This record gives sequence, structure tokens and C-alpha cells, in this order.
Amino acid sequence: MAIAGFGEIAEQLRRSTVLIHAGGRGSGSGVIWSSDGTIVTNAHVVRGSNTRVQLWDGREFDATVTTRDPRRDLAALRISATSLPAACPADSSQLRPGELAIAIGNPLGFVGALTTGVIHAIGPLRALGSQTWVQASVRLAPGNSGGPLADARGHVIGINTMVAGRLALAIPSNAVLDFLAGGSRSAWLGVTVHPARLPRANGYAFGLVLLEVEPGSQRRKLR
Repeated sequence: MAIAGFGEIAEQLRRSTVLIHAGGRGSGSGVIWSSDGTIVTNAHVVRGSNTRVQLWDGREFDATVTTRDPRRDLAALRISATSLPAACPADSSQLRPGELAIAIGNPLGFVGALTTGVIHAIGPLRALGSQTWVQASVRLAPGNSGGPLADARGHVIGINTMVAGRLALAIPSNAVLDFLAGGSRSAWLGVTVHPARLPRANGYAFGLVLLEVEPGSQRRKLR
């Protein structure tokens, strides 16, 4: 089904998406959240202090990480620029399965790559705890992390974070707004994990690969 003005919607979303260079850790994506220089991305994209942001028009800026929360895998950056094309966040609580989803990012060096799909579900995944995810059937690759997942109007419904099986997982826009407002943190385990398929005799199982243990996290007994 054709969407009126889709080209314009996609172009505006591209202009609100940035390329983030995080030292020697490779690159990721981010979303211009306010016209005065606030950018949102994943915490795992900006683990160091040497961060640069490249805008859609080619301009580059040194960025300061103002807030970073590995527990929610979110980070806020600040660049010295004004009149930026800020994205418009949507109310993620209003999402329903079957709605169109648009992802923009910079996967594998392709700047401003677009992919589309549909919302599969909104809620937690058993293997990933109680955190709510926007789950969409869009194709993501390394470099998409931190970029926007948007609805048919181009409004941001989530921040793309990881892939679980064939689904893209995004942090809901309402959780991002709570993060930027300094809202309460949810329960956490103190580790960074990534979903992985584990081969079994009758197919595969869903497991987690431990990537990082957060400093100061407490030991907890898992059952």
C-alpha cells in the first residue's frame, strides 16, 4: 500500500539521524532530539570520551556525553549547534501490532540506509527480563544501533538497539522521554547482553551472550 508523502517523510527522518564515530569502537547512529543540539543514542555506542557526530549535511561536531545509562542502554549527547532538524517523538503506548515501522541508520558504512517492516509486538521478552521493547520485523545491521524506529508519519517510536532472531528490538520512545527527564530506573542485573541462537537437536534455542559487566554491580543469585 502506497503512503502519501512517504519520500518526504523518509527524507526528514534521514535529516534527523546522525552518524556517531566513537573513537576506535566503530560507528553507530543517533537521533537529533532537540534543535539546540541534544542527541539520543544507545549507551553501548558511546562507551568512550572521544565522540564525534556527523550530520546529514556533512558537518561534523565534537560531542559531549551528558548522560549515559548502561542499565537502559541509553545515552544523551550534546553538540554545539542550533536550528537542527529535530525528530518528533510519538507516544509509544499507542502502538499496535501490524502498524508500519521505518528504521533509519548507518549500517556497515551505508549512511542514511532505510528499511521498512511492521510492528510485531510491544512488550518484554522472557530472556531479556521485564524491560519493554518495540519489536519490529525490520532488518538491522551493525551501525543501526542508536538510530530511530519511526511510524508511518515519521514520528520516532523507539531507538533501535539490537536484533533477536528475525526481529529488531527498539527502546520505546516513552522510555527515552523518561530517561531524558531523569525518571526512575528500572530493575537491573548489571550486565550487557546480546541475544543469540543456540543450536539444538530439534532446532534452536534462544540464549544470551554476556558482553560486559557494569562496574559496581552487585552479585545476584539467578534461579
